[in-house]
Amino acid sequence: MDNFPLDEKTTRNLAVGAAGMGFAFLYFNLKETGVQISWSDFVNRYLSTGVVDHLEVINQQYVKVFPVDGVNTADANYLWFNIGSVNSFERNLDLAQHDLGLETSQKVPVYYSSKTEATQLLTVLPIFVLVGFLLLARRGATATSRGRGNPFSMTESKARLLKENINVRFKDVAGCEEAKQEILELVNFLKNPQQYQTLGAKIPKGAVLSGPPGTGKTLLAKATAGEANVPFITVSGSEFQEMFVGVGAARVRDMFAMARRNAPCILFIDEIDAIGRKRGQGNFGSQSEQENTLNQLLVEMDGFNSCTNVVVLAGTNRADVLDPALMRPGRFDRHINIAPPDIKGRASIFKVHLKPLKLDSSINIDALARKMASLTPGFTGADIANVCNEAALIAARHLNRHVKEVHFEQAVDRVIGGLEKKTRVLQLPERTTVAYHEAGHAVAGWFLEHADPLLKVSIVPRGKGLGYAQYLPKEQFLFSQEQLFDRMCMMLGGRVAEQVFFRQVTTGAQDDLRKVTQSAYAQVVQFGFGKALGQMSFDLPDNMMTEKPFSEPTSRLIDQEVRHLIDAAFKRTLQLITEKREMVERVAKRLLEREVLSKADMVELLGPRPFCEKSSYEEFVEGLGELDEDSSLPEGLKNWNGTGENLPQDRQRNKSAVYL
Repeated sequence: MDNFPLDEKTTRNLAVGAAGMGFAFLYFNLKETGVQISWSDFVNRYLSTGVVDHLEVINQQYVKVFPVDGVNTADANYLWFNIGSVNSFERNLDLAQHDLGLETSQKVPVYYSSKTEATQLLTVLPIFVLVGFLLLARRGATATSRGRGNPFSMTESKARLLKENINVRFKDVAGCEEAKQEILELVNFLKNPQQYQTLGAKIPKGAVLSGPPGTGKTLLAKATAGEANVPFITVSGSEFQEMFVGVGAARVRDMFAMARRNAPCILFIDEIDAIGRKRGQGNFGSQSEQENTLNQLLVEMDGFNSCTNVVVLAGTNRADVLDPALMRPGRFDRHINIAPPDIKGRASIFKVHLKPLKLDSSINIDALARKMASLTPGFTGADIANVCNEAALIAARHLNRHVKEVHFEQAVDRVIGGLEKKTRVLQLPERTTVAYHEAGHAVAGWFLEHADPLLKVSIVPRGKGLGYAQYLPKEQFLFSQEQLFDRMCMMLGGRVAEQVFFRQVTTGAQDDLRKVTQSAYAQVVQFGFGKALGQMSFDLPDNMMTEKPFSEPTSRLIDQEVRHLIDAAFKRTLQLITEKREMVERVAKRLLEREVLSKADMVELLGPRPFCEKSSYEEFVEGLGELDEDSSLPEGLKNWNGTGENLPQDRQRNKSAVYL
């Protein structure tokens, strides 16, 4: 057999196995053997027959009986029996020898000793073997992986260090160009620290990336490390929490020690709200341990100076719960908010995720990205990636060689409405109710000026719903009271249609009523649209039953305002549906025939919408210019190559102009 090298783990296992075999050999071959007897056996069988040579009291606990030479003791080296105490043993021995009529010269000699026998050493030997094995395992684990995974490394940081193969760049992150500009200065400092230090400037020690889930906070942090070409240390906030007191603080110290050893580097703490929550909300259990961990984090970040060349980035979805001491200048100086992308940002994100797909040759990527951006208002980067992946899965499911445009439309339906339930067969009465319900939504929105343009209406069951209507909302950030009121009426169209045509209502409008109630409370409580309440604004609590930031009389006033607002919306919708009864019935019957209606079908059935409108797609094509966001960025970011050149002065003075 050819010789082959043994790795460290195999060598360690062989050593432990050899130690175990040696222990077994010593135990079974070198130990003394003894036979336990009772006191009566000792007196009647041995002491009375005169075969006892001498006795030895061991550790004042038991007595060894040594017979005279030539006496057979059943292949045992000695006999032994337990004693309660030395005094009682001596007294009982004197009485037994006196009863046997033994003279003083004939009495058995007794010796006393205190010693550790070989068998006792063999008894504790396994403990030493186990301790040796653990020490050996710790040494080997420390040499290979800095001690991770062994029981002695609990206080060591779980942060992961990435020095190479960080292939993410700024060009791979779309839809957050303002955040790129904010973080570009951090990259420039890590590449060229002397540019700032010679002028006496101090680089920000840290930046908090906050925003909803899926907007690209972690991806932007990786791109920063990739652009700076420095080590990237990443850790999650939950990895500092353990059931043992003091472990979190010790791991924070170890993590920052690792960052200093690898400076210049980027340290990224994801979900920092796990350890950075506001203090003073409890002193027991895990809350106290969390505060100790936060205190250590504050000390470590305050210990940094401008020469350490370590930039700390943190990601969170809950920046509002972070401790003020953590957010002050000198720790996390920059607060970068990454919001969901607008229509232009979504188009750029679609371009990034469309490149790896095998698209049909007739598809223009720019045109497809524009169209899909208009069909996905409110989507984050993660949602857009999911749409592109679902489109590829749908194409593969139907054995297509390329991904077509229709697959992307089906993917949007899949993400918004859920999986199509082909096995859910509705009875005719239920199917008819759903058709009139959706027709009520469609007709109400069609004849309300401030409602969003209808894109598609369907009665095909998807997810938990039995039907849905898809609209094209505009990219709008400010809403008037009339606009919100029209949207409430549109949401009530389904419930009103059920009441008008069937003289009864069903549970299908539960989600619509929930949205109407939320909108009404927001208008009265937050936006100051209530006449009785006046110009007042409160934060809506999570639980309106137990947490109200206003008095009970104000609460009753708010409830009256909300009820009045919803009743007014219901009456207006009822009047509209009653006037357009024939149109609602026409749309419902067509839905029962085709199951899915598009905007062209609605124009055929209802005529052109009586309001001048442009969809988000049309406005995007006509008014927002070029698709690529990088075309409007400062040169220092668009052509960033790590040289650390300053941004052009004219772009610095009016950065907001490039987004017009």
